[in-house]
Amino acid sequence: MPLRGLAILTVLAACLAVGSSAAPQARVAVGVYANNVPRFDRLTGQHTASALAFMGWDQGRTWGKPYSYFLDTLGERPHIVLKTERSGGTISTRAIALGQGDAHLIGLAAAISDAGKPVLLRPLGEMNNTLNPYCACRGSSSNSTKWFRRAFQRIYLITHGGTAAALTAKLRALKMPSVSQDVPVNPYPTLTVIWNPLAVGEPPVSGNSFRDYFPGSRFFDAYGNDYYDFGTWSFVRTNDLYKAYPSKPFVVPEWGVARDDPGFVRAFAAFVRSHRRVKFIGFYNGRTGGRLDIGTHPGVRAAYRRSIVPLTR
Repeated sequence: MPLRGLAILTVLAACLAVGSSAAPQARVAVGVYANNVPRFDRLTGQHTASALAFMGWDQGRTWGKPYSYFLDTLGERPHIVLKTERSGGTISTRAIALGQGDAHLIGLAAAISDAGKPVLLRPLGEMNNTLNPYCACRGSSSNSTKWFRRAFQRIYLITHGGTAAALTAKLRALKMPSVSQDVPVNPYPTLTVIWNPLAVGEPPVSGNSFRDYFPGSRFFDAYGNDYYDFGTWSFVRTNDLYKAYPSKPFVVPEWGVARDDPGFVRAFAAFVRSHRRVKFIGFYNGRTGGRLDIGTHPGVRAAYRRSIVPLTR
């Protein structure tokens, strides 16, 4: 999740309408990150079909609970963020692009196929956030934007699956190593692979914009920005990202409020209603009793009930 006001600029909220569509929004799918989803649903009146979990590299295969645990417990439409942290360190985007993480990708793809559920997979989310080890802004040549783009392409192809021959042909065309086995097929929208940059890089420096990490439209099914209210907010930069790739569905995988600011919730709902390509929003509820817990913000909770829950029906 973003800190220090990622993707948040102090601009008049009147800019909300910039880049919006004239057509009204249809029903939106919703999710939540919460350690107690039934509690969140009681507080808001929402039916949460998609719970969020963060999965480290090789988690489910060589350490931690198995893949099936996540797919069984995250609701009707599991939402998984795929991270690079693993037992003993991290895997670089260069290593992923060169096939050194394939066992994890193939294992996860097989588990998704076996689960028989639609899955949201968000590999290497917020890649232009300096808090993440795979952010190119940290200066590591093995986590450059070039290697990120290739790693993301490889993740996309392998998790969607195919025969070894078909996948190898696609990978070799991208100048990446082949795969040695068939992978169960997970077509979109059974599997939705989400490319999730921040609309404004953290830090907002040259080489760390969302465009620097763009893997190509063929290599993601949906994309979108994480958006939090840590004291100031505006939707100008989110509009910039929204307008950048008009052929793709837009999502807000994480959004949340660190203070009792019902105005932000109402403005967020207005953004969703006026941007018809928004297909999924995921509230980050945080730790029970913490600053991102909707239970500690009565105004936000009431606004969520009035403004967000109707979008889901």
